[in-house]
Amino acid sequence: MTLPSLFLKKNEQRRLRAGHMWIYSNEVDTHKSPLTDFEAGQQVTVRNSLGDAVGNAYVNPRALICGRLFSRDPSIRLDAALLGERLGAALALRERLFDGPYYRLAFSDGDGLPGLIVDRYDTVAVVQITTAGMERCKAEIVDAVTQLIDPVAVVMRNDTEARGLEGLEDSVEVVAGTLPERVLTEENGARFEIDPLAGQKTGWFYDHRVNRSRMQHYVRGRTVLDVFSYIGAWGVEAALAGARQVLCVDSSETALLRLQHNAERNHVAQKIQTRCGDAFAVLKALHAESRRFDVIVLDPPAFIKRKKDIASGTEAYQRLNHQAMRLLSDDGTLISSSCSFHMAESALQNTLLKAARPDGRTLQLIERGHQAPDHPMHPAMAENNYLKTLFMRVLSGRPFHW
Repeated sequence: MTLPSLFLKKNEQRRLRAGHMWIYSNEVDTHKSPLTDFEAGQQVTVRNSLGDAVGNAYVNPRALICGRLFSRDPSIRLDAALLGERLGAALALRERLFDGPYYRLAFSDGDGLPGLIVDRYDTVAVVQITTAGMERCKAEIVDAVTQLIDPVAVVMRNDTEARGLEGLEDSVEVVAGTLPERVLTEENGARFEIDPLAGQKTGWFYDHRVNRSRMQHYVRGRTVLDVFSYIGAWGVEAALAGARQVLCVDSSETALLRLQHNAERNHVAQKIQTRCGDAFAVLKALHAESRRFDVIVLDPPAFIKRKKDIASGTEAYQRLNHQAMRLLSDDGTLISSSCSFHMAESALQNTLLKAARPDGRTLQLIERGHQAPDHPMHPAMAENNYLKTLFMRVLSGRPFHW
């Protein structure tokens, strides 16, 4: 069956031809193909202004990103066969990369599955759908995941902000099998219990796996402050790597209770303390208490979610890092992250430089970190490259006053 056509304005196909997968509403020739003629999630053949096929996509007339390509071949449909093929290719990469079944199995556009996230916790799969096109394939996605890894349970965590932008309702439910009483994940020699139904995102953040591994080289015998600790990924792994003492800070009592449970599970509870509260307020209080740490990890949520947030978000990153640097001992290590796509790595680096100036601190950039390889980046889509982490040596400035 022939798909309806979505026509682009003159020359608007160039970005797609270069490999990008998104179509913006202002790129569509709405005289030839009014967006209001399409249903949310409907599949279409995208054509340039001359009528030549660019590829197939699904559309959503109410969204700014009104189309997402899923194939350059106009004969391909987004169906059970394609989902199984793409998920199978994604699984082959993860099995090549990791020893155990704990990873992000599908990473949206990076795996040719726009709008679909699947995290695997051994025998439990957590699926997140963020677009109307993938929502139409919900049953096929569950079937494909089930056939691929034979999970005991499949959880749908469809409660993201992105769904609202697509006109989709939120839902969190077990859609296949029975969820075990405890869901565990493993990372860098540590084991963690997560909550796939009520935890943040899908219950865990696999994207920092490599950065946390690198962190272990800096913490042996040192005191560590883990800010925005969630359920203990950074803090527990630091303690396991030989940190002398770790203080974990988070605004959620529930997360900190689970963190303490994870510390006990990994036999490092005696090394870890927690403090509940707003990160900025806690950092200010720690400074008033004259506390000092050898290593500080800052892994905040995205302060810049949209372009209009760049100025205020950048100021928040600068203030956060300045407050953290005031707590660092001389020759300390700051591991500072941003998951804001709209903050480039160079902007984060410049923000840290500005944060260091008021107290005369000098920085040395030791390492750069990005998202783990189970979050593959589409080389034509900068939007996939969202996570950046800078490992900074922070000095008093006197012996290194450049």
